[in-house]
Amino acid sequence: MQGLNQELVNASYDSNFIYANKTLSHKQDSVEVYNDQGINHAENGHYDLAISYFNKAIEQDPGYIGSYCNRGITYYCKGNHEKAIEDYNKAIKLVLASETPDDSRHSTIYTNRGAAYGSKDEHAKAIKDFTKAIELNSRDAGAYNNRGLVYGNMLDFDRAIKDYNIAIELNPDHVLAYNNRGLAYNLNGEPDRAIEDYDAVIRQNPDYAEAYYNRGGAYLTKGDIDQAIADFTTTIQLKPNDSCAYNYRGVAYFNKGNFNQAIEEFTKAIELDPDYAEVYHYRGNAYSLKGEVNLAIQDYTKAIEFKPDDAVPYYNRGVTYGRKGEFDTAIKDLIKR
Repeated sequence: MQGLNQELVNASYDSNFIYANKTLSHKQDSVEVYNDQGINHAENGHYDLAISYFNKAIEQDPGYIGSYCNRGITYYCKGNHEKAIEDYNKAIKLVLASETPDDSRHSTIYTNRGAAYGSKDEHAKAIKDFTKAIELNSRDAGAYNNRGLVYGNMLDFDRAIKDYNIAIELNPDHVLAYNNRGLAYNLNGEPDRAIEDYDAVIRQNPDYAEAYYNRGGAYLTKGDIDQAIADFTTTIQLKPNDSCAYNYRGVAYFNKGNFNQAIEEFTKAIELDPDYAEVYHYRGNAYSLKGEVNLAIQDYTKAIEFKPDDAVPYYNRGVTYGRKGEFDTAIKDLIKR
């Protein structure tokens, strides 16, 4: 049976609202009021209400750059990256038509659009936008952080770490840059350096759940299982509905040989996210090692339903059928490997 695939990814892009006093429009005060009310609602998670205020600002002044950018961020927060990009495109079109297209204040718009492209895995477009933002404002720490994240997603960890280093030099309190650099270090096989970065994040923000989650992943990479479990437990205390934390706490218990506890964790992760394909595979492994082959086969089958092109669940299901003496069925699964 093939073991568990320990991939922990929890990184974040940096996006920023543009407040009325930072925009280039000099229209009536009501536009600025709508814009700032929209920001207030967006920052409190009232995204639809925020969009309605940005719409009012744009109706009052279709040339108000900040409201397009801010509405774009709000769409981004809602997960509607296409609509976000549409708004950033409108903002950039207005910027390019303005008298100061190279003003450093415009870097934020390119940074935000790059984040939307990055979330869509359009890496080349994202890097182009972040690089443009840096050209406009060489002190834009968010742009360096975001470009580093794209490089990390492309597995170019050296470039990623270089950008995170610059982001941290520019802003020593940049929590996202520390968190993301930690991810790059861990994925690059340097878990100790990753842990140092997560420690720095936690010192700055003791309630930052993602840092505990990622530090747990680094401890898991090192084989320090008890520390990993402690960090995943803290993550769950801070974010009780975090299916990933339950999943990887299950991985940690699995690696300790505590298959019963691992199954409890995997089951909780599935309750929180029934479409979490990897968890079925992991729970199947735990059932298999407990000798509960029928339950293992059920879970491998479920994992295959979600990811029919993933050869590993076929392999493990084939091995499990072999243990049952169902060799013809086992061979069918094993040849898919």
